[in-house]
Amino acid sequence: MKLANKTQLLQKRRWRIRKKVKGTAARPRLAVCFTNKHIYAQCIDDTAGHTLVFLSSLVKGKEPSAIKANVAGASELGKAFAEKAKAAGIEAVVFDRSGRRYHGCVKAFADAAREAGLQF
Repeated sequence: MKLANKTQLLQKRRWRIRKKVKGTAARPRLAVCFTNKHIYAQCIDDTAGHTLVFLSSLVKGKEPSAIKANVAGASELGKAFAEKAKAAGIEAVVFDRSGRRYHGCVKAFADAAREAGLQF
């Protein structure tokens, strides 16, 4: 019962955020997802329904444990994601934290992406 209530509250927060955050071709939505093992980030154009840039901690060519789902891994992935997005021609994004509070890994990812040159 308690777990179902937590997931329902998380879904309500996601819906509340998504009502306000829309991604366009000029400013795509930067959606981040943190699990216990991995971090996933993607830039989405909601008007066309396309993913423009995607990056996760499951990077080919690196050790599986190279980027972990902690604050250090989030900042490293945020920096790499910003570089990949800038290479794809994306300068500004709208940040979608997917119902999570803006602290810890989410804040580290956002700060690293800002330092690397993304605007949001």
